[in-house]
Amino acid sequence: MSLLLKFGEFIEGSQKTSFSPEVMRHAKRALLDWHTALIAGSTTDAAIRLRQAYEDELGKGSCAIAGADLKASARVAAFMNGTISHIAEYDDIYRDGAYHPACPTISAAFALAQAKQIPVQKLLESIVVGYEVSTRIAEVIQPSHYEFFHTTGTVGVFGSSAACSYLLGLNAQEACDAMATAGTFASGLQQAFRSDSMTKPMHAGHAAEVGLNAALTAQAGMTGTPDLLEGAAGFGAAMTKGARWENVFDHFGQSYNITKMTFKNYGCCGHTFPAIDAMGRLLDDNGIHFSDIKAIRVGGYKPTVEVCAYRHPKTPFEAKFSLSYTVSARAVLGRVREKAFLPEALSNQDIAALEDKVTLTLDAECAAKFPKNRTAKVEIDLNDGRTLKHHQVTRHGDPDDPLTDQELLDKFYELVSPRVGDQKSLLLADQVMGSAALKTDDLSRVWGQKLYV
Repeated sequence: MSLLLKFGEFIEGSQKTSFSPEVMRHAKRALLDWHTALIAGSTTDAAIRLRQAYEDELGKGSCAIAGADLKASARVAAFMNGTISHIAEYDDIYRDGAYHPACPTISAAFALAQAKQIPVQKLLESIVVGYEVSTRIAEVIQPSHYEFFHTTGTVGVFGSSAACSYLLGLNAQEACDAMATAGTFASGLQQAFRSDSMTKPMHAGHAAEVGLNAALTAQAGMTGTPDLLEGAAGFGAAMTKGARWENVFDHFGQSYNITKMTFKNYGCCGHTFPAIDAMGRLLDDNGIHFSDIKAIRVGGYKPTVEVCAYRHPKTPFEAKFSLSYTVSARAVLGRVREKAFLPEALSNQDIAALEDKVTLTLDAECAAKFPKNRTAKVEIDLNDGRTLKHHQVTRHGDPDDPLTDQELLDKFYELVSPRVGDQKSLLLADQVMGSAALKTDDLSRVWGQKLYV
């Protein structure tokens, strides 16, 4: 039996079972956090340009687009919302796979559920399924896959196609066909976020659209290649160095990976998080003011050093991928969320001066633990001669140090309320975290319109 067919059996079998209340609670957390990322991204310049580019497609369907008054087809909605929800860098992470599942998976499933008038309960179940399939694939192809590829764009096609297959009620073979077809369109190169461009979020949008398309074609009887993952010229052979397919079903059925998600506490690249956490810990525990700091030394793992190497960023994009900037912003501003990437923060002379004192190097211990653990070592030399050290062994928000429901809600309100107002923010949070006996139309009324800027 091929790997995708076994995943297809899981998708078909899940339609005949029920998930535990605890698993469904985690699905609601994922859906809430996707809304945070979606609405936060909806007022950005990239989102505005995207809606302009797709202007001719709007007004021709039943699916909401974040920040737009007019609706669109499910395919267009999947692409646009998948892109918009990845712009602001607030979307969730599956740590062990270096992968953001929400943008491709939920964007596709939400669009399909809205087009087919499928209730939110089934949407939540499809999220569990899409996360389970795609996170398992993401985990066994790392770390080599991440050297050149953006996992959210590549593995995201399996999350979106699996979730949509579940919503359409496809049988095992049909679901296998959907995922196999989706896999041939997997794409997304790391170079897209080694420079300031608007391409990276479109990886997630493309993955969402591809998965939705693949599920619909499979429903219509179009077939795929069942050994697309493990075949001699397949996904693993082309895009990894020694994929561990023998481990892809380890502990399968014993737990669900949606219960092991990382939710971002900061509005930037997740590879900066352990250093930001360490900086905060040292400052808070020792009552240090940024003006007391003489030098900052950060030791990190390979992607932190390679991906987050911008110095003195000129744009929000560069700032989100700058270890020196985000660590300095934490010291000066006290937190690294939306305000840290506004023009006044990028021109803040205190942050700039502190950034000159930051050095970033590859630490062998941190590098050896990636991707299972995202760690950083931070040392701060003070003007009074003292040196403070902290080894951050995880990130706040990772499954071994998760954000509480209240912290997740606080993040949601901080980013959503300025765009839709306090009343609508409270309503949407209550709808997502409360009863699932709703329709997607009930949720999208809050953001399927022009929003505050």
